Amino acid sequence: MTITARIRCINKTDRQSAWERISNVGGTNPDGNRWKLTLARAIQGVESGEYAFYVERPAGDRVNVIVAVSAAGNKYLKTEADGDQPNNLLSLPECP
Repeated sequence: MTITARIRCINKTDRQSAWERISNVGGTNPDGNRWKLTLARAIQGVESGEYAFYVERPAGDRVNVIVAVSAAGNKYLKTEADGDQPNNLLSLPECP
């Protein structure tokens, strides 16, 4: 069974980097407890069907998060093309 979770925050490896690589994604469980996964674990979860992630930016505008592959062959998370700029995932606040 797939767990659908809203990503509410991210951590970046180097905030000065032009590529703004994401190191962690996080959110809040229905019980109010926070969760956080490494990028590698989140990608693994999406690819295995364990997780389905989405973001809401702005509120009510739900966009799915997918696994993409860079030209160099590196896997990363991004939002599906939705015509909004900037990237909804990269515009999320930092996780605590």
